[in-house]
Amino acid sequence: MESHSVMEDAFSLGLDFGTNSVRCVIVRTADGAEAGQGIGRYKQGEQGILLDLRDPDLARQHPSDYLESLIDSVHQALENSWDYPGFSPEKIIGIGIDATGSTPLPLDRHTVPLAFQDRFKENFNAMAWLWKDHTSHNEALEITRRAWELIPNRIRDNGGVYSPEWFLAKVFHCLHEDPEVFQAAAGWAEISDWIPGVLTGVNRIENLKRNLCAAGHKALFDPAQNGFPPQDFFDSLDERLLAHGSFLYSEAHPVDRLAGYLTEEWAQKLKLPAGVPVAMGALDGHTGAIGAGVSPGVVGNIFGTSSVLMTVLPGEQAKPEIPGICGVVYSSILPGFWGIEAGQAATGDLFRWWVDDVLNSPDSSQAHFELSKQSERLRPGESGLLALDWNHGNRCLLVDPRLSGLILGQSLKTTAAEIYRALVEATAFGARMILDRFREHGVHCNQVINAGGIPSKNPFLMQVYADITGCSQRLVKSTQTSALGAAICGAVAAGSHRGGYDTIPQAQQAMCSQSEISYVPCKQNSEIYDRLFLHYRNLHDAFGVAGSKVDLFPVMKDLLEIRDSIRKG
Repeated sequence: MESHSVMEDAFSLGLDFGTNSVRCVIVRTADGAEAGQGIGRYKQGEQGILLDLRDPDLARQHPSDYLESLIDSVHQALENSWDYPGFSPEKIIGIGIDATGSTPLPLDRHTVPLAFQDRFKENFNAMAWLWKDHTSHNEALEITRRAWELIPNRIRDNGGVYSPEWFLAKVFHCLHEDPEVFQAAAGWAEISDWIPGVLTGVNRIENLKRNLCAAGHKALFDPAQNGFPPQDFFDSLDERLLAHGSFLYSEAHPVDRLAGYLTEEWAQKLKLPAGVPVAMGALDGHTGAIGAGVSPGVVGNIFGTSSVLMTVLPGEQAKPEIPGICGVVYSSILPGFWGIEAGQAATGDLFRWWVDDVLNSPDSSQAHFELSKQSERLRPGESGLLALDWNHGNRCLLVDPRLSGLILGQSLKTTAAEIYRALVEATAFGARMILDRFREHGVHCNQVINAGGIPSKNPFLMQVYADITGCSQRLVKSTQTSALGAAICGAVAAGSHRGGYDTIPQAQQAMCSQSEISYVPCKQNSEIYDRLFLHYRNLHDAFGVAGSKVDLFPVMKDLLEIRDSIRKG
């Protein structure tokens, strides 16, 4: 009874460093009830992203945006929590942090970003290399080739292809693109490692703790094989890589470990008590899966600008080999389980592109609402359209940023709503490709739990996903699931003796909750989508798989046949 009463009086704070903003939630550890939240938007560049019109593959962020928006989001969350029963800042027992990834940042030996130095303050290569930066596509190809030659087990565990979105490719590209920045960096750190280091006062690069989910899924790091690959692998890429060696580290930790304690300096900035335990950082998709309540047989779909589909297998099971995904890593999501990650490079970004960039809608939210309502009135196949969701390349299963989007079947009567629906369907077909790949390799799932603002606002989209994937689709109650997952990690960092928990599953059981709404496949719709999916898969292979002999001649004809049969009832 005593521990229960302490938990009723305890709160945890979660910070989610996303693509355009920092989101903070304060939740009660007893049940995950939200006391308040805040949003700090990045101010520099285009919605926080530094772009170069000469290079559409480039996407960077200024690290000062992270720190300023962090303060803004926490202050807002505190202000919004004051009226919550029993809350006061002194009752916050733990802090958890997640961030996009792989988003590495070059640092000096005191863990200060190079972008804060006068000589680099305008240099994009000294900024954070955002996850969606694809400038290192050539380096990623070289890493993949050398890995299959020298460390085939490592690259096989990471889906067989190294992505330009990932840590080593970006560091390698910096060496080629800007040797001055590469040489000036005493180390590189994921944002999900740097922020916990800032809050806990780490001022030596060698003391900065690294999280296992980013290391294992994005950097070929394997604790069972002495961490990073051996020297001959890096020398085969470029002997200068290890001559400087600024990006290497020897340990990586799961999310249930303690990163340190909130310093006096940052306690004052954030208006929080000093000494609060700070959990190890993690990638946003991983904490989103935790906040969604991921477990064996259940896939968490963290749906934002891009999507991450994650699940787990018990650690005592054999490690699966699944080509084309972001890897299978022990303890990367839930300690003691195999963490399995895959994803799509553009989902919310794809819908935003159509509404904001192409249609130039003055009221984006209203436009999404209206287009969804109009799309919902259409039947599967009625438009005669089929799209590929590769406007930002393909993250999984092809792992190829040099692919682009496609909308097939347009006529002079094609409407904006029909294209909007085709884009929604394309992302669902992409998700089905991933789920089918899971199943082909023994990872079975019959339920998807969706997190993020888009699923909660768009019943039409969720029904399309159910009909196309053949899986029931559930929603989490929290609108900030990644931040909730981070708060869960903060509660575990605090421990049960302070009103938190001793394990992630214990905290999930108490703090996660799902909506009562469930979207189940409609048999009639699914039958049509099964037919359309055959064409999607043929397009996928024809444009994405080298040497494919897929015959695309029937595609347009069959799309018209499906369209005409649907319209005639």
